[in-house]
Amino acid sequence: MTRNQPNPDPQLYIQVLENLDRAVIATDRTGRISLFNPAAQAITGISERQALSRPYQDLFNGQEGLLYLVRSALADGRTVSDHENVRLQRPPASPLPVSVSVSPLYNTAGEQDGCVIIIRDLSRLQELEEAVRHADRLLALGTLAAGLAHEIKNPLGGIKGAAQLLDMELPDGSPQREYTRVMIKEVERVNTIIEELMDLARPRSPEISEVNLAKILGDIILFQKEAHRGKNLEFHLNLDPSIPPLKGDENLLTRLFLNLIKNAAEAIEKDGRVEISTKVAADYHLHNPGNRPVPLVTVTIRDNGKGIPGDSMDQIFTPFFTTKSRGSGLGLATCQKIVGEHRGFMKVDSNPGEGTTFSVFLPMFRTTDI
Repeated sequence: MTRNQPNPDPQLYIQVLENLDRAVIATDRTGRISLFNPAAQAITGISERQALSRPYQDLFNGQEGLLYLVRSALADGRTVSDHENVRLQRPPASPLPVSVSVSPLYNTAGEQDGCVIIIRDLSRLQELEEAVRHADRLLALGTLAAGLAHEIKNPLGGIKGAAQLLDMELPDGSPQREYTRVMIKEVERVNTIIEELMDLARPRSPEISEVNLAKILGDIILFQKEAHRGKNLEFHLNLDPSIPPLKGDENLLTRLFLNLIKNAAEAIEKDGRVEISTKVAADYHLHNPGNRPVPLVTVTIRDNGKGIPGDSMDQIFTPFFTTKSRGSGLGLATCQKIVGEHRGFMKVDSNPGEGTTFSVFLPMFRTTDI
């Protein structure tokens, strides 16, 4: 005896299609669009009204890779996919890396009635993968740096001690004392770089407390206005008042945002603008095993300075790499380490001559367990 299974509610299918985060596009047997879900509208930038009844060739005109997949599914009656090589063109926006799978559709008589195209936006996944690659690179370099720092620190102390003794032996007013002072000053500068390196490599658990993001950013802006008083530099804060205190290490987060805002101000030579904004990120969540997904806060630091050259973008988080005439090249590597310790990630966009935007994504944990 078999139990009668309830017939699926057609409304359920509609709800599933409307809430999927992947584009679902169906065609009839002639290749005209017969279904276009909300995610398809968001990914392609084309409305359902514009898409329905149009030939798929018009919808994806000039995108040979995607057209080939649809043609193959319609002609051969088999599923074809490309998860790596398709970039969806959607003027005026930039091309979007996507995963595409096309499957034939069959009616109840077993006849092919068209195909269904499923498109997944890979841009966020690629951003997260890039963040992981940066973190892995930083870990390897940090381990190497710790060993080097240990080997350099001891002889450096000897050089400084010898220079101080020599300075004490020289009479007041001796021109040679200028050389010993330079030696001591430069040794201290190298020692500061070594300390930064050791901080970068040294594992350290954040000291968690409730952190008022608005207060941290406000204090940093106050000091940066004073530091750059000689420039015609505007600082603009646009903070979301609904964001609650974050769980994090206040000292580390202060260091993180001070470094990024200072970099933004220094990228502007004379006149310019630095904008700092906060908001809840609608597109990202941190999946916390055993708990509900954790929403993320985005802190964006945008300047209209000289920007970062394209050939430098892949290296800016590498220790000792810097585009400044003076600087250790450890600031952004340290920033990335701090963000990673708070289980967040960081993005950067820059156009030479137009400016740079750093976006920091931090989770809004409900507990102190990060």
